[in-house]
Amino acid sequence: MIRKIILLFIVFLLTFSPIKAESVTTPETIQAVETTESDKYPDYAKMFTGEDKHEKFNRKMFNLNSKLNKFIAKPVHIIWSSILPQCCINRIRDAYNNIDYPKRLASCIMQKDGEGVKKETVRFLTNSTLGLGGLFDPADKIFKIKPTNENMEQALCKCKMGSGSYLVMPCLSSCTPRSLCGRILEAALDPSVYLASPITSIVKFGLMVNRTSYMQPLANFIETNYADPYDIHKKLFGIENYIRNSNYDRQELLGINDETDLNNSDKGETIMTQGQITGGASDLPDILPSESEIKPDIIISDYKTQTPVIDSMKTVLFEDRSINKSLWNELSVWNRSFAKRIKTAAVTVTEGKAPYKFKYILQKDKNAPVMIFYPSIGEGAGNHHSLVFGKMFYDAGYSVIMQGSHFHWEFVKSMPDGFAPGMPDTDSEYIRLVSAKILDYLKENNNIEPKEKIMVGTSFGAVGTLFVAEKESKQNTLSVNRFIAISPPVELKYALMQIDKNGEEFDKDFSEFKDKTALTAAKILQIYGVKDEKNFQADLLPFTDKEAKLITTFVMRQKLSDIIYTIENGSKNNENDLYKMINNMSFRDYAEKYLGFSVNDDGFKASLYTLSDFLVSSNNYHIYEAFDDYLINQTQILKLKKLAGNKLSCINCGSHLGFLYKKEFLDELKKTIFGG
Repeated sequence: MIRKIILLFIVFLLTFSPIKAESVTTPETIQAVETTESDKYPDYAKMFTGEDKHEKFNRKMFNLNSKLNKFIAKPVHIIWSSILPQCCINRIRDAYNNIDYPKRLASCIMQKDGEGVKKETVRFLTNSTLGLGGLFDPADKIFKIKPTNENMEQALCKCKMGSGSYLVMPCLSSCTPRSLCGRILEAALDPSVYLASPITSIVKFGLMVNRTSYMQPLANFIETNYADPYDIHKKLFGIENYIRNSNYDRQELLGINDETDLNNSDKGETIMTQGQITGGASDLPDILPSESEIKPDIIISDYKTQTPVIDSMKTVLFEDRSINKSLWNELSVWNRSFAKRIKTAAVTVTEGKAPYKFKYILQKDKNAPVMIFYPSIGEGAGNHHSLVFGKMFYDAGYSVIMQGSHFHWEFVKSMPDGFAPGMPDTDSEYIRLVSAKILDYLKENNNIEPKEKIMVGTSFGAVGTLFVAEKESKQNTLSVNRFIAISPPVELKYALMQIDKNGEEFDKDFSEFKDKTALTAAKILQIYGVKDEKNFQADLLPFTDKEAKLITTFVMRQKLSDIIYTIENGSKNNENDLYKMINNMSFRDYAEKYLGFSVNDDGFKASLYTLSDFLVSSNNYHIYEAFDDYLINQTQILKLKKLAGNKLSCINCGSHLGFLYKKEFLDELKKTIFGG
């Protein structure tokens, strides 16, 4: 009876929901649909999921699912993850994937994919025997036979069935009528459906809990890192679904495999097939100062330079794998990795506003020195770089306070009405206020009396660090001994124009742009898969310069979107109108609308030059800049060097923060901070 009701519901959706077959229509049809709006920047949610015709219903269901996950699913997953170590959870997952063979086989057959049928059959037989019923994956590990990762929606898409409108259903999360039909067909192919017994039900429940436990990290990431979780969830669903239904997740399609040696690849070259994006990285712009003017203080001799934007993305290589090292899943109560030992607290900055959340980890010694970290633009308190820097300082005997960026939606929500981040002089006053409240909180609740305090900031957080340092030199309220600024943009006007420029270099043909976006996203997923499984470490990233600009623009525009959404109090406005405004607003437009800052201004107030007296006279700070940082230029470096002197260390390469993972830089940083 339940199946009949579900089937009737699917038929209803298919009958009354307009069907849009974006995966099978011609490029001309796609372009006609998607370029009717005159947005300055692409609306990724609309591009990959179509018009959200049921948005009010979807948002209600999304909020319901979030509550169901928080109060029902997550507690069950915590118990499950505390009973079984991570290796057992992975083994059960692999066994479940092996049992799913009939679904993938049927999908491959419907798509007339002979190679997929062959691979899946060989994998099933290999893993069912040598892999002890699928508990292990020798087909992949030994014989290098990769799974095709097919489902029935892909088969329906191949049969030219349109997707229908985007939907959020109770307990099912994001879907479309086509994906729901695919799930019905997959249920029919599941042998356990036809077995009804208490033991079978218990086993199926355990398998379901095990499978769904993998969604918790992503769910937590979305809910804690974005101002509008519904919007980003819709974007991610749309892009991933398009990748899968277009078969862009096929590993051979991207040319990335276990034998690919990225460390020895040609400069910026990417391996692509079937008419995809090709070509190598462009040459670096000639911006290095001459030796007669300025010399690098830190030389990274083995840095494999690509383009400034690609090099800046190498911050992903700045990591410490021991941060999350544990035998237990991150949900487990037994997980005592460094990341799990970090605590979260909150302080009230403005009465009537949301408390500001921060993270911290303290040494047992109440007098231990304290490091306060300000991250890059748009990053929250628990961002990856904060964790890496946090562990570095914690291992050196420091207690650590991790604040989020002041250009982050959570910071804005804690501020007075009318506050918009972006002007360093104003921002730094609130940064100091927040830091002071955090220190008071820790003193009151943990009795800390640190003998030393140090502030470290990266990128936009580095700008905030220097402005706080200048104010502290006039009125010492935080008693900070030393300030470290890594890759601060010297002139924010120039930096924001560079960011906008990267976002304006895309093709105007949205049908082609859609595929390029999906291919780039698929490549990222493949790289992270290799990185996680093979202890991946590479000095070259397999992206073209255009792909790198697409990725960085997507990330930066999402951060801007979160800020505008929060300032405009998105939950109380019409989301369609709000996102229409957001998709037509550049960083320059933001500065003009919310900060009263015109690009026609000289930008002095939004630059480090306004700190000239402090930079010349003070000795309690240090700045690190790379010569090829695309957010600064040669003239700016020369001016900053004249002001800071030997308190500015120049790095010969690495672009914007792309040198963080290199030993030469880290050794110099540790000498500056810890001595020796």
